[in-house]
Amino acid sequence: MTVEEYQVAQLWTVIEASKDETGGGDGVEILVNEPFSAGSQYEPDEELPGNGAYSSGQYTHKIYHLASKVPSFIRLLAPGEALNVTEKAWNAYPYCRTVITNGYMKDAFFIKVETMHVQDKIDIENVHELPPDMLAKREVIYVDIAADLEGGVKSEWDPKTFQSKTTGRGPLVGPRWWENTDMPIMCAYKLVTCNFRWFGIQGLVESYIAKVGLLAWVSL
Repeated sequence: MTVEEYQVAQLWTVIEASKDETGGGDGVEILVNEPFSAGSQYEPDEELPGNGAYSSGQYTHKIYHLASKVPSFIRLLAPGEALNVTEKAWNAYPYCRTVITNGYMKDAFFIKVETMHVQDKIDIENVHELPPDMLAKREVIYVDIAADLEGGVKSEWDPKTFQSKTTGRGPLVGPRWWENTDMPIMCAYKLVTCNFRWFGIQGLVESYIAKVGLLAWVSL
């Protein structure tokens, strides 16, 4: 699909993911859903990249109530208010930034997900223009939507079997399917930065965020 087509698909994906992860909406509060621009009330604290190319878009502010969604060891250790997280997102498509924080842990916890959607290029070395020190720490994880799906995917949504009646595209079959197709390819480059400072379980939780919890946002 093209970058422009994915912009529409992303809106649907966010709605469906919110319903699945929060019991049909009961666990999420949408506090703000408004346009933003440079100098506006909802301008991000940290300037978005692109030298002004991504200076406007849609801003959302949500609170997720996650007590039933986290591992049991966290529920045992964490007070109730620690299981509510705040999400602030600036969608200046094709660039998007999402910041996840927690009022109880304050500066001791955050997840920042920055996404750049790029057409037909899946091997850009440094699309987020990281400085050398951050680039040296970066770990690259490739996510193939046709091969890396876990169980529970509805058959009518499975990229390995689905074919669009409108465009005729799909299914996505075989290893490295993107090299053997004339379909338009869109790659989402995700830069995920996370920090969790809590003595005794810091490494465990950071690993969980990177390997499991991350997919809740990366899939979007």
